[in-house]
Amino acid sequence: MIFTSVFRTRVTQRMGLIGLALVVLTIQSACPPLLAQTGSGTWATRAPMPISLQEVAVAEVSGKIYVAGGFDVNRATVTVALAYDPKTDKWSQIASMPRGLNHAVAAGVNGKFYVIGGYEQGLNVPSSVVFEYDPGTNKWTQKTEMPTSRGAPAAAVTDGKIYVAGGARNTSVRDFAVYDLMKDQWTTLPDMPTARNHIAAGAIGGKMYVAGGRQTGTLTMEVLEAYDPMTKTWQRLAPMLTGRSGIAGAVVNGCFYVFGGEGSSQPRGTFKENEVYNPKTNTWESAPPMPTPRHGIGAAVVGNEIFIPGGADTQGFGVSSVNEVFQAVKNCT
Repeated sequence: MIFTSVFRTRVTQRMGLIGLALVVLTIQSACPPLLAQTGSGTWATRAPMPISLQEVAVAEVSGKIYVAGGFDVNRATVTVALAYDPKTDKWSQIASMPRGLNHAVAAGVNGKFYVIGGYEQGLNVPSSVVFEYDPGTNKWTQKTEMPTSRGAPAAAVTDGKIYVAGGARNTSVRDFAVYDLMKDQWTTLPDMPTARNHIAAGAIGGKMYVAGGRQTGTLTMEVLEAYDPMTKTWQRLAPMLTGRSGIAGAVVNGCFYVFGGEGSSQPRGTFKENEVYNPKTNTWESAPPMPTPRHGIGAAVVGNEIFIPGGADTQGFGVSSVNEVFQAVKNCT
């Protein structure tokens, strides 16, 4: 009887351990795989986009990620628009844009998704168009156009207004303007000091920061410039650690992150670099690199997570459906 009791106890303990192990395995299998983890942040994969696209417009609206336009696998400029819900890790197709755009920029403001500028036909027709998407009605509305047409600019939102800097119109431009959503009105601002396109931007403390880019003859500019709406002046700041273009920018905890790009000496010509700028110290530092190096990308922030869907994994053309997220932990405030 003693032997039987001990045997049952041990079996029960072992079955308990097996059950616990199964629970742990179940939880682990339900979690997205972590690709890289350090004290500076963590990368993970998420559900890929249902279509491969590069040179996309990306922004966050009410906790969801919206992606519009770009080039598809056939190099066609598309009207496709998608929505991604981080809570369910699922994509859905929304109403198509009224017109196809590639190399456009996007911003999410007051529950609406704005797509601005870009090219309408390949790289030959720069656009000044502004489209507003309302998730509540699943409809697009054309708004007042930018003062000038340009492809591959950068956009950032501060004080409820959308600032759009740089881009290209046959050649790199210094154009800079701000869009007032309430008035549906654009105002031309002082030119950005350095003409460039395929750039990244972010807003911190009321200022707009514009990093990287390209001009004729170089794909890997290191320039960082900031605009202060209060003084209406630009300031040159510490250059990036790695000059790049075709990049994406995002702000979390007062830190300005710049991801990816093209012009690398690596076989595919794309950058994996993830570098973060601290405006308090005017310094850059390296952060965990992108698991999948890409250019032609956009970034969107939900909480402290930075989502980077699509882009190209090869310099020039190489559409991707990859969707990766970086959980930022650094604090620059």
